[in-house]
Amino acid sequence: MAEAPDPAASATLMHVDVQSLRGFEPLARERLSAAAYAYYAGGSWDEQTLRENEAAYARRTLIPRVLVDVGTIDPGTTMLGTAVSLPVALAPAALQGLAHPEGEYIPARAASRAKLIYCLSTFANRSLETVAAVGRGTRWFQLYVLRDRGRTAELVARAAGAGYRALMVTVDLPQAGYRERELREPVLQPGELGNVGPLGGADFLEGIGGEVDPTLAWDDLAWIRSLSDLPLVIKGILDPADATRAVEHGAAGIVVSNHGGRQLDRAPASLDALEAVVEAVGGRAEVYLDGGVRRGTDVVMALAMGARAVMIGRPYLYALAAGGEAGVNRCVEILDQEIRLAMAMLGAPTVAQLTRDRVR
Repeated sequence: MAEAPDPAASATLMHVDVQSLRGFEPLARERLSAAAYAYYAGGSWDEQTLRENEAAYARRTLIPRVLVDVGTIDPGTTMLGTAVSLPVALAPAALQGLAHPEGEYIPARAASRAKLIYCLSTFANRSLETVAAVGRGTRWFQLYVLRDRGRTAELVARAAGAGYRALMVTVDLPQAGYRERELREPVLQPGELGNVGPLGGADFLEGIGGEVDPTLAWDDLAWIRSLSDLPLVIKGILDPADATRAVEHGAAGIVVSNHGGRQLDRAPASLDALEAVVEAVGGRAEVYLDGGVRRGTDVVMALAMGARAVMIGRPYLYALAAGGEAGVNRCVEILDQEIRLAMAMLGAPTVAQLTRDRVR
């Protein structure tokens, strides 16, 4: 595994004096190895989609309503029936041990403390069982369907047995994207991974290419559903027609996502794809969004455009690298404060009042 930051250095940021999610990135870059930063920060090809994920929010404006009683603000909602304190979940991300020696444990604990959902990656450094023991809040398991379908079935059974509450199947990685930063600064073999053991190949990018099944197709979703009673969330949908198919194949949730700009470059920004997917789903499944969320104003904008909740990835990884547990707690705290302020200024004391007319 590429060298993780010194935990003592991270601990010096006891109060984590950062005032925005973007403020964690330069601190993290100082502490991460070159390979780890390339893995977390990079996109594919020219990184146009990576940039557009954030730029899409700036192309829209929020319209406030005034003289509304906002003495009490409630940013809570539910995700697949689970009450959460904010319309935000911590997205699945592989190799969190590159950011901190405690890897996935810290974000799982932080999410549990804040009453948010934590999504664990198939390619986590820590096993789903040990993360379940540490982070006692609600957890979802993100599944890559492996070439070895027997091992895939075993992962699903382990997730169900360990108390994970949903299965999030990532469908936009038949092969890994052309990621120049990772090709220049590859993450070498990370050793034994918590859920899948050692990978083949010269580096991690090649390793996941050898593990993930490129033959996965719509008909396979019935097989995945048959493996457990866990509700299915399909992650990586941009096309409304695919959203319709996902619902028809039993999806309880859909994540509008371009994999953080790491797969097909020049794919649309997640926010630009959101409304057409919401319309196609027509309330038959919950719709979430990830990609480019850096502010509480981004969160309320996505909700006003139809998302049930958003997921963040890079912000909490940078916070983890920059400040360990204090960093991730501060990341959540900033989002909580920003979301509440934005809702008050929009005249929307509950998330249900974040309606489409608040965005232009």
